[in-house]
Amino acid sequence: MAISDYLLTSAVTGSRKKIIYVDDVQYSRLTIKNKLGEYYEVYTVESAVKMFEVIDKIGPNLIILDINMPEMDGFDIIVKLKYDNRYSMIPIIFLTSRTDKESVMKGLKLGAADFFTKPFDTKKLIESIEKHLNSNNENKIKTEENNETRPNILIVDDITIMLRTIHFSLHNKYNVTLLSKSELVMEYLQNNETDLILLDLLMPGLTGYDLIPMIRALPEYSDIPILVISTEGKKDTINEVLKLGANDFITKPFTPEELNVKVDRHLRIGKHAKRMKNEIDYFLS
Repeated sequence: MAISDYLLTSAVTGSRKKIIYVDDVQYSRLTIKNKLGEYYEVYTVESAVKMFEVIDKIGPNLIILDINMPEMDGFDIIVKLKYDNRYSMIPIIFLTSRTDKESVMKGLKLGAADFFTKPFDTKKLIESIEKHLNSNNENKIKTEENNETRPNILIVDDITIMLRTIHFSLHNKYNVTLLSKSELVMEYLQNNETDLILLDLLMPGLTGYDLIPMIRALPEYSDIPILVISTEGKKDTINEVLKLGANDFITKPFTPEELNVKVDRHLRIGKHAKRMKNEIDYFLS
């Protein structure tokens, strides 16, 4: 079977799919450009920094990563991509000189769609690319349908591992957005719809103490559920954040079950309160 027979996605849509290839070795970048450039729009970059500079502008359908790179390796890149809702659905294929089983297993566990070693078989690589492009299109349609009815949750915490933990606990039921910089919260809320906020208390810059009254000052967020998460679980601390306008307090460490129970409860309370408010506004208008 000819390579062109595998290019089902491009044939159906009438447009070439976009691929970003990240590798610090120029020869490897030229090789990929030559092998795949006839079938896809291929953009090659030499580092993770460069990739994140251009990713929004390019809007790739698939990303191919080397592992051994300075500053940020392929494993670090995929973790950052998978925990960002803007990029988490993009299929990622590793293409590397590493052949050890541990690297392969680690890549797949981190969310890679496939793993190839150099030198690679062009036909097999294209087969994999087409498979995951088509699969991603189907998943994207299903996800978009589900996302229309799933609540939106904003999580704010400066500790990366905590963001990952909360994301892992909630992402199957909710649309989750992660922010590691508290100074971005107000801008985000002014440009996005959110049904519930999970807020760390002690952060550099704006703390939870600062943000709660700022959020409550926004008319559209005056009643939104705000759940504070902190290691500071003393009674005085809890009372203080509740007086500021938080709805509940979750002490670290917590279990996924505990987190889900509280999030679900306050989403239901918030939905009921919003419905009652709308009914009151209707009768008073």
